[in-house]
Order: sequence, then structure tokens, then C-alpha cells
Amino acid sequence: RWTFWVISYILDRRTILTGITTTGTPHLGNYTGAINQAIQSSKNEEHNSFFFLADYHSLIKNKNPEEIRQSSLEVAATWIALGLDTKKTVFYRQSDIPEILELNWILNNFTAKGLMNRAHAYKASVSNNELAGSKDLDKGITMGLFNYPVLMAADILLYDTTHVPVGDDQKQHLELCRDIAQKFNSDFEIENFLQVPEPLIQKEFSRIMSLKDGARKMSKSELSDLSRINLTDDKDLIINKIKKAKTDPLPMPNAIKDLDERLEAKNLLGIYASLTNSTLEKCVEIFAGKNFSEFKEKLSEVLVDTIQPISIEIKKLLNDKSYLDNTLLD
Repeated sequence: RWTFWVISYILDRRTILTGITTTGTPHLGNYTGAINQAIQSSKNEEHNSFFFLADYHSLIKNKNPEEIRQSSLEVAATWIALGLDTKKTVFYRQSDIPEILELNWILNNFTAKGLMNRAHAYKASVSNNELAGSKDLDKGITMGLFNYPVLMAADILLYDTTHVPVGDDQKQHLELCRDIAQKFNSDFEIENFLQVPEPLIQKEFSRIMSLKDGARKMSKSELSDLSRINLTDDKDLIINKIKKAKTDPLPMPNAIKDLDERLEAKNLLGIYASLTNSTLEKCVEIFAGKNFSEFKEKLSEVLVDTIQPISIEIKKLLNDKSYLDNTLLD
């Protein structure tokens, strides 16, 4: 540990960590958000990269062991298909590292319940119970959901992580992690014993929303498969999903300010911008006043060109599950 700290200090290296929850098939939002940016970061010689499959986290939403295992393999295949060099990164299943849960328990004993009461996921679940008229506001809420931020803190702090890529919607998770680390260091009066990580804020349009609801993130766990573009989708499926993607009856917006109340249009234009390395403003300018059908045809072409090679490679890797298992064990 001390050797690692000294080498990292001398080289001024960053330690970057990110994880993907194994609750389903990876989708376009995972690609444009965490995975692609993390892989690009891993190519920087000054970065120590830790990328993991968050299979313990997935238990909050999915208790089926076979589905979790299949999702773990699909997520692993996705990272590798997208070009992750597993010889230059630490790439692993969360459940293969027992020290994560050991640190998780230790941190639980130094984390105030009041801090966890403020976590977004817990507050949202309480709010849903309240709206449903339930007398028990904690109905259906497990300790896994409640303590989710502590396990996430253990994931991050175990490796002296210096930077964590996050979107605007995820900043609170890192803020809670920082609070937990600072409290621990303060209690034992040991400065920086637990490295307090910094956020790496991602570009706003990298956050891909549901194809059925522009106010909700694209999610592996959403019931409707039409709400997302999976990285294993073939050409015909991608085209069909974009055709059925929710829009409004108006033509394409003429100005960026017009997107404020047109969330579905903003999402589809954001996807196009992300995949063409363009800006939202430029894409609005290109398609201003056009019919959605014309824009969707162009968007489908870009998606097929991007996703189809990835899909083919993922499926090839999934046919060799022993290779994926061995790679993760290594």
C-alpha cells in the first residue's frame, strides 16, 4: 500500500474507478456515459484504472442469481468488445473481492443514519410510498437500498481512488462517499488515511434518456425493451425502436431554447450529437424545421453504424464464457 502511494505521488497519477450494475443487458446510455469515457481514460498512461461489475449492488433490484450471472457476462463482454485492454486495467467482479464487504461493514459503523436518510434513492422510495397512500413509508425498502451509498463508498475508498466519473445526477453518491471518508479520517485523527475522491463531471448530453419518456434515464431494469437501445440489438431492432421512439407532433425545433419543454426531441438530438461527436446546438441547426421521420432515419443510420459492430463482437465473446470468466479472475 505504501509503495503504491509513493509511486502514485511521484508520477502524479490519478486512480480512476467506475462500475456498471449487473441488472440487465448494457445499453446505449452505458456506452456513451460510463463505459466509453472510462475506456478512453484507461488509455492515459498517467491513470491507474479500476473497472468493475457491480453484482452485489444488483441484488437491490434483482435477486435471481442466474440473471445476475448472465448480466455480469454481458457487461464484461461489452467492456472488452469496446476495446478495454484488460492487461492495463484492473477489471473485476465486485463479488470476487471480499475486502469490499469487510470495508463496507467497518464504514457502516462510522456513518450516521441521518446521512443515509438524505440519499436520493431512499428519499425517492419513501416519496413513492407516500404518494401511494401507504401508512408505512418504509414499505418494501430493504437495508440494501438504504445502505447503498456505504457499499458504493467501500467500492471507491478501498483502492485510494482519486477521481470518479459521474454525471450530474450521480454527484450526491460521491458527495456521500466524501463525507464518509472525511468522518472516518477525523474520528481517528489521521489525515488522508482514506483518500477523499474528486468527481470527474461528464458532458451533459452523454446522459441518455428513455425512448419512451424523456424525463427518465435509459435503464437496464426498465420493463419495456422499447425504451432503450441495447448494445446487443441488431439492425432491424434498432430501426424499429427509433421509429417507435416517443416524439411530439411539432416539426424538429428551430433553436436550442425550444428544447426546454420538448424532452423527447432533446434526448434524440442528444443521442445524435453524442454519436457524431457534435454539439446539441449544431444538431438543432442541421435538422431545424424538418420532419421527425427524416431525422429518425438519419439517427437510425448513425446508431446502426455504431452499435452493429459492437453487437457482433459482444455475441462472439458470449459464446466463450470460460474466456470471460478467466479474464475476470485474472
